[in-house]
Order: sequence, then C-alpha cells, then structure tokens
Amino acid sequence: MKKRFIPFLLAIGLLPALAACGGNYDYTAHISEAKSDIFRAETEEFTVTVSCVSREYPFGLDGIACPKSDIVEISLIPAEKLSDEYTVELDMGTGKIGGEMSYRNAFADYYLSESVDAFPDKTVSVTVSWGEEKREITATSVKNENTLSVEDALGCAIEAESERIERMTSGGSFCGEFHVRLLRRDKNYYYVGIIDRDGETLSLLLDSETGEVLARRDTRV
Repeated sequence: MKKRFIPFLLAIGLLPALAACGGNYDYTAHISEAKSDIFRAETEEFTVTVSCVSREYPFGLDGIACPKSDIVEISLIPAEKLSDEYTVELDMGTGKIGGEMSYRNAFADYYLSESVDAFPDKTVSVTVSWGEEKREITATSVKNENTLSVEDALGCAIEAESERIERMTSGGSFCGEFHVRLLRRDKNYYYVGIIDRDGETLSLLLDSETGEVLARRDTRV
C-alpha cells in the first residue's frame, strides 16, 4: 500500500524539473529503505554506532516499495578484543531496548537490531557490558544544522536524474523504488539508490549539505 502523497517537493522548488514526470508527485512513497540518522560514541575501548533505519519487509531490490518498519541498528567495534560477548542497552527516553550482540565476520563488529516506535533525537544513552565490566556513554548524532533530510536528499537526486526518473514513469506513476541512506565517513554523505523493476540500480553519492552529486554508478543485480 502506498502512503498518502505529501508534496514536500514544493518546498525545495523541484516542480519544473518534475513536470514531465507528472508535476506534483510524492516520490517519498517509493522509499523502501531510509537511514535518517547516525549516532556515534568512541572510547579507548570501543566505538559504538547507532543507526536509525526505516526498511521495507520483505526487503528486496525489485523496484517495488513495501510498507516499512522502524529499527535501530547497533554496531560495536572493540579497539582490542576484550570479550567474546557484549551486551548493549539503549535508553530511548520512553524505555530501554537492547540485548546480547552477535559477532559479524564480514564487518568485524558486534551487532544488534531492535524494532522501535520512535527514533532518538540528538543524543542517546548507551550502556555496554562485557564480563564484569560496564560502561555508560552518550552517543551523539553526526548530523548538524546544515545536514539535509532524507526527503531533501531524495529531491536533489531526482532533480539531478530527472531524465532517468521520467523514463521510469508510466501512466503518471513512478515504477521503481529508492534507498536513501545517511553515511558517515570522513564527513557526512547521502547514498541514494534508484532501482527499477528489472533490478537495475543507479547509485548516487551526494554531499549531505548541498545535495551535489559527487559520484554515480549503474549496476544490475
């Protein structure tokens, strides 16, 4: 089921670029995955990252957006191996979530995901436990006052790829899905994936503050 259309694009002046695609059209209804915030905390012993993700279920690169649920993904990377088992707890303000983390060989980290009713704002309290040890830290959002929202980042990608979007539009309806993820490397970026019904993906790397496209790549799954 699609969400009701909300014309956020009006606020960022993209109507001229989208006229060929049906004018005032809400492309956010086609977002199947969105990473809207990242919280980080670092000590001498470990680094903790908390990601706020809205993701469709079942998840697939099929060009069709399904209803999403909100989860937080928690990653812990030890500076050195202190234990084989870590437990993490987040104080969400309205309640606590957490549990035992699982080791991921592919990422060399300890990981836990939990469903939530709401995401934290600006900071979140994190308690990490292993053996007889416990540490209470505060993870802070990597976003600043200039960081674009998921919706604005998508709008910038659509404007930059208006011809592609038009080719993926039929009968006044967009035939594809979007993945929009806030990334943290040396600075903040946005990844925007534009996926068609055949699984072909256009991947864009955007400046998180200006929306400028820094890199693009076409792939087929």
